[in-house]
Amino acid sequence: MQLKEGEKEQILSCVKDVLNKSSKKREDLIPILQKVQAKLGYLPALAMEIISEGTGVSGADVYGLATFYNQFRLIPPGDHQIKVCLGTACYMVGGDITLESFERRMEIKEGETTSDRRYSLERVACVGCCTMAPVVVVDDEVEGKVTPTRVDGIMLALKNGNDQTKDKQDQEQEDGEQQ
Repeated sequence: MQLKEGEKEQILSCVKDVLNKSSKKREDLIPILQKVQAKLGYLPALAMEIISEGTGVSGADVYGLATFYNQFRLIPPGDHQIKVCLGTACYMVGGDITLESFERRMEIKEGETTSDRRYSLERVACVGCCTMAPVVVVDDEVEGKVTPTRVDGIMLALKNGNDQTKDKQDQEQEDGEQQ
């Protein structure tokens, strides 16, 4: 995925800051990757290249470590993160159908982010709300009994919420220009 404007500078600054506060030993590679991901939300290729240079660990080893552990994500998260539960209870009542509905609606697969970075889609093992199955977590809000029809409603609400926020920002900008 291509970097957004200003993102390269943000990555360089973040990784430099983390490396300056770290011992740069091979055994500190996981904590370094964790800190960078905590600040950026993911591990971009550029960050892994800089970490490789800064620690003296080969790029292949840094990438291998980042792809071995599922805690690391190599794709930027969307502005809206959608997590579909596929634990036993959710799967038994259609969690897989719910996931497929989101994939079709957003035109991405599980584990991906839309090209405009508005939405990302993940599968999770269990949310702990089995009585509400199938469950989806949208931006930390739990949605229960999510059917394909509800998927359309959730996506529409997110789109309208984004449009309302954009309209409000546009109006504030216009008000500022008029003064």
